[in-house]
Parts: sequence; C-alpha cells; structure tokens
Amino acid sequence: MIEDILSINQRPKMDEVEGVLFCLLNMLFYNDQKKTVETEQISIALGKDFVISFQEDAHRDVFDLLRSRLNMSNSKIRQRTADYLLYSMLDLIVDNYFIVMERLGEQIEMVEEEVIRRSNTKSLARINQLRKELIVLKRNLAPVRDLISGIIRSESDLLDDRTTKYFKDVYDHIMQAYDLGENYRDIVTGMQDLYINNVNLKLNEVMKVMAIVTCLLAPATVIGGIFGMNFEVIPYAHHKWGFYFAVGCMLIIPIWMLWVFRRRGWF
Repeated sequence: MIEDILSINQRPKMDEVEGVLFCLLNMLFYNDQKKTVETEQISIALGKDFVISFQEDAHRDVFDLLRSRLNMSNSKIRQRTADYLLYSMLDLIVDNYFIVMERLGEQIEMVEEEVIRRSNTKSLARINQLRKELIVLKRNLAPVRDLISGIIRSESDLLDDRTTKYFKDVYDHIMQAYDLGENYRDIVTGMQDLYINNVNLKLNEVMKVMAIVTCLLAPATVIGGIFGMNFEVIPYAHHKWGFYFAVGCMLIIPIWMLWVFRRRGWF
C-alpha cells in the first residue's frame, strides 16, 4: 500500500488488504492558461473509525467544502461513520470531474465554431489538443467507474449498509461523466471529419476555378497556335482584318463558354 502511495501515474484502483480499504484515483484540474487537463493522484485508506488520505500537492485539492463541513460540530459528516467520509471525498472528486468537463465542453464549442467559420492548421492543432485531453479524461473516468463499482460490491465490514446507497449515487455520477466524455469524443471526431471536408471543399473550389480558367484560355491557345504555325499559306494570316478576327474569336468563344457553363450550373 505504501508503494502504491509513493508511486504516481498509476491506474485508479481499489484494494482491500488486512482490514483496510484502499482507494487510489486522480483528482482532475483544468489549466485555463495551457488549456490542458492536469491530474493529481490521491490515495485514501479507510480503516475502522479512520480515513487517511495522501496527495501530491497539499495546496491543491477539491476538499475545501468538506473541510468547512468538518469544522461544524453538528454536520452530518461528523455524526456519521468513517465510510461516509470516504463517500464524501469520492463524491467531491467525481463532482469536480464535471467542472473540468464543462471547461472542455466550452473549448469544444469554440473550436467547432472556428472550424465551421474558417478551417486552418491552427484549428487542426486545437482539435488534436482536445483529443489528447479527452484521452486523459477517459483514462481516469473508466477506472474510477470500476473503483466505485468495486466498493458497492464489496462485503467489507468497514462499509455500512446505509452508506451503500450514497456510493450508488456516486456511481451514477461517474457513469454520467463517462457518457458525457464519450459524447465529447464523438463531437471531436466529427469536428476532425468536418475539418477534412472543409479542406477538401476549398481544394475543390480552387480546382474548379483553375479548370474554368484553363477551359477559357484553351480557345485562345488553339487559335494562337494555329496562326503561329510556319506555313506559307494560312487563311486570314495576311489579311488586314486577320488579327482582329483572331482576337475576336479569342474573346467571343470564352464568353460563349461562360454562358454555357453558367446555364448548366457548373459555377
């Protein structure tokens, strides 16, 4: 158990060893400056009439509300057993997941609006960043779901039957958070597809314009090539109106082609 406490970056889990219920999971925080999800490992040991917690940074956690309740002598936490305190800690950790996911949801909406309005390489970079943060989120949500489920199924004497319903409530919350994370992942995947479609659409528009310009210049190229051949006799080559006739054809034919393209709805 001490080895698990001292080792960071572990997968959230729940163990029951020698009359102690041990929970290891991560608290999540959203860094507004870096736009990233940060994790901090916390270990909680539940024994008979005691709860001991260990965390990396003593100045950053989600237990301020719990501390204020503990300072109240008539609070429910002070009157209940130690397993209720464990429930309260897990409940605050899981509730904080929703705060992090709300920030991620705001970022997803901003990036989605940006992709719809103007797709560029920065948009793709932000999409990839969101995918990485959602991976971090999923790595923490799924194991915590199993952790809470293990506590509910546990037959430990440390857990009061009255407290089981509270852990079921935490389980419902973590399932809701997990489903929301899956929705976010689908949205980000859809944004990536939308970005690719927008890039392809822009490329198709460019290619269409280039194809139209090439088609419009084709008659002038053909006419200029014909009158530029080194033959002795070329119709209208030495006529006084030959130059104007050739230029007129170079202008009239592309205008007629534009009219045909427009009528057929090609642009």
